[in-house]
Amino acid sequence: MLGVDARVTMKPPRSLRVLVRRAIVVRPMLPRGLPALAGAALAAVLLLSAAPAPASTALELVRIARGHEEARQEDLALRRYNEALSLDPTCAEAYLGLGSLRARRGDLREAERVYTVALEHLPQLRAARLARAYVRRALGFRAQAVQDLLAGMEDDVPTLRILASWHAEDGQTPAQLAVWRKILARAEATGDASLLVEARRMVRALVILVGPADPAASPPDGNGRDDGVRRTLSVLARRGR
Repeated sequence: MLGVDARVTMKPPRSLRVLVRRAIVVRPMLPRGLPALAGAALAAVLLLSAAPAPASTALELVRIARGHEEARQEDLALRRYNEALSLDPTCAEAYLGLGSLRARRGDLREAERVYTVALEHLPQLRAARLARAYVRRALGFRAQAVQDLLAGMEDDVPTLRILASWHAEDGQTPAQLAVWRKILARAEATGDASLLVEARRMVRALVILVGPADPAASPPDGNGRDDGVRRTLSVLARRGR
């Protein structure tokens, strides 16, 4: 029988020590090329983790789209705007950006469609209605353009100025005069002194240009009667003189 000390101090056989050392240093045998592949995969993982997370909100995608526009990468911008609308069909900024880009590229029909869809989702989006008015005018749909322009803004002076400029571009001086008379009435109602001076000057000039074609200066009908519209226009004409 061996004592306790003998058991503790006794060394294992040399063959056993060699086997243990080999077990400690042994490595699994990997197929050739696999370590390089594993390294590449690890690098890809690190690269992905360092890259920015994909856009998660419609407004973030709109911001990215605007960046593409500034860089003149319009196809990418179109993609981002559409992705934004896929995330949020009520994103006003995405509709306005997409419609503007379509119009700038000459895709007027598509721009009109974008603004129409925008108004279906956001009926109160004035910017989309105004933009559609300009697009429809460019397409030759003048009546629809005027309808869009004036919708809910019939007494708005900046809107009336736009309408007057359209009539001027189309050579419709009597219609232009009628709009400036309306602007004159608004100036009188609001007490805007500078607008009042401008409107009176414009009305006087346009009355001279229109001459006999001015409906406000027309005589009563053959029966000696004067309808309400003519009376109203006559009053406005006298104010502008």
